[in-house]
Amino acid sequence: MKIGIVCYPTFGGSGVVATELGLELSKRGHEIHFITYKQPVRLELLSNNVHFHEVHVPEYPLFHYQPYELALSSKLVDMVKLHGIQLLHVHYAIPHAYAAYMAQQMLKDEGILVPIVTTLHGTDITLVGSHPFYKPAVTFSINKSDAVTSVSESLKYDTNRLFNIKKDIYVVPNFIDLEKHRNNFTDCQRGMMASDHERIVTHISNFRKVKQIPDVIKIFNNIQKEVPAKLMMVGEGPEREAAENLVEELGIEDKVIFLGNSNEIDRILCFSDLFLLPSQTESFGLAALEAMASGVPVISTNTGGLPEVNIDGFSGYTSDVSDVEEMSANAIKILSDLNVLEAFKANAKEQSNKFDLHNIVPMYEAIYEKTLNKFLVS
Repeated sequence: MKIGIVCYPTFGGSGVVATELGLELSKRGHEIHFITYKQPVRLELLSNNVHFHEVHVPEYPLFHYQPYELALSSKLVDMVKLHGIQLLHVHYAIPHAYAAYMAQQMLKDEGILVPIVTTLHGTDITLVGSHPFYKPAVTFSINKSDAVTSVSESLKYDTNRLFNIKKDIYVVPNFIDLEKHRNNFTDCQRGMMASDHERIVTHISNFRKVKQIPDVIKIFNNIQKEVPAKLMMVGEGPEREAAENLVEELGIEDKVIFLGNSNEIDRILCFSDLFLLPSQTESFGLAALEAMASGVPVISTNTGGLPEVNIDGFSGYTSDVSDVEEMSANAIKILSDLNVLEAFKANAKEQSNKFDLHNIVPMYEAIYEKTLNKFLVS
């Protein structure tokens, strides 16, 4: 099958999932065409089965904001015609599903039928889509898609609660390549980050307000008072400067390392003992899953899809949003006893097995086949 994938090419979870999905589909014999404004960060190798097509947005003085949706829909039309793409899988309702629908209608006028599968990842629903300004466009885009998936039961519930959805929503959870995350490094260079007696705590995100970055710092501050520890802060975003200031105010600059964006997540997780994700909301929690796959237990909130990924008392602990004291106590409980820590590490790996890409990708393939057959018959 020839599949066009539209996603954000950044370090965010939706882009990572879309890229990993395309790469695995290519290994299963499908021809994959990534169509976006920049090569996705996880798309390191192109091949006969994997192609990247850049969307260029021309500068027009007439427009205060350049019309990416228009450029994307036009590019989709061109790529479908040039490469014989049979199906479009778009990640995010706005702007991708919206642009895909316009492309679909333009192609239909030329007698070319291409179905659209839309995957909802969370922010397009909980933040962007629920805003009154965007709500009609999001509702329209979802209902005009030929198949719709969400990455968690929680997100499916929120979508049906916030919008007048007339489509069935399939829940296809995010996934992980377990082999990739279980590389046995001969030396993951743990000693560069901490002493042997110190525990290493990690947080990975795009440093937005929703990630509750101050809570990460406060939880760690409580941890280091009881257990010798270092904190690895991985990522960039608008909350980084405030986080650095808070670290300075607390006098723990020598125990917190800001690493910025990194393509070496596997190596960072290799030497981590605990992962913090105290988010205000997470539609799934891919960062938590990546940590668990590397044998790192998770302290998270119990919001959104996180309880579907991180099982309270097994792979880590979940708490109410902003309950810094409980999250701190649970973190200390895990880190202060080596036997407890090793048990939680083993449990985290076991839980991650449920989300192996070899279990999840066939679910997408089945949706593609069903959608394509139904679309062509109709």
